[in-house]
Amino acid sequence: MCADTGGYRERAARLSGAVVWEKRAPCGVPAVPLRVLPDGCTDLLWMDGRLMVAGPDTTAHLPATRPGELVVGLRFAPGQGPAVVGVPAHVLRDQRVPLDALWPRGEVERLAGTVAGNGSPGRVLEEIALRRFREAADPPDPARGVIAAALGRGRSVAEVARTVGVGERQLHRRCLEAFGYGPKTLARVLRLVRALELARGGLPYADVAARAGYADQAHLAREVKALAGAPLGVILAPG
Repeated sequence: MCADTGGYRERAARLSGAVVWEKRAPCGVPAVPLRVLPDGCTDLLWMDGRLMVAGPDTTAHLPATRPGELVVGLRFAPGQGPAVVGVPAHVLRDQRVPLDALWPRGEVERLAGTVAGNGSPGRVLEEIALRRFREAADPPDPARGVIAAALGRGRSVAEVARTVGVGERQLHRRCLEAFGYGPKTLARVLRLVRALELARGGLPYADVAARAGYADQAHLAREVKALAGAPLGVILAPG
């Protein structure tokens, strides 16, 4: 009998900047979708007995789960995922793709068997990612951290391009490959991430808007609704 009440937890991964997380849907009640918000990240997933890749989202994703179902993921730092999964981030934007569509089927079947037979699937996902990261033919863009930090602070595209030492068109291309979005969309997503961090810390919405770089609280509300698909109060509600 399933008696699990469900829940979410995460921890830092051994791959720098990445996070291992798991979500179990509660038993005995209809599963409520976990709202997955845009964050500029790519995830390696173990769900429904399969290895999957979740690309960077441009809007909220509400995956369907069964009561009691466990989903385990490794969320890469922004710009880190392509070096592991082997394709540019924009190829996976707004998609959930079976890993065997990207890697040789036999290799994925072997890895899936290893995950299924291990009591700590998150640790196996880490090992898979660490090995692929070390052997990556195309390592992550070395400027990805600078780009994300500058855009997250509200710097203009032109300013960020000058900081990195490239033209705006090349910056756009590099952002698509690393993050899945152009720099303007990436800036919106990172600003949303920052706003939610501040709001979860108990800051009043007007102060959240000012500190995260929105014009005003109404601007914050519009952007949250556009990117997260629900008002800020709904996003922050426990559950």
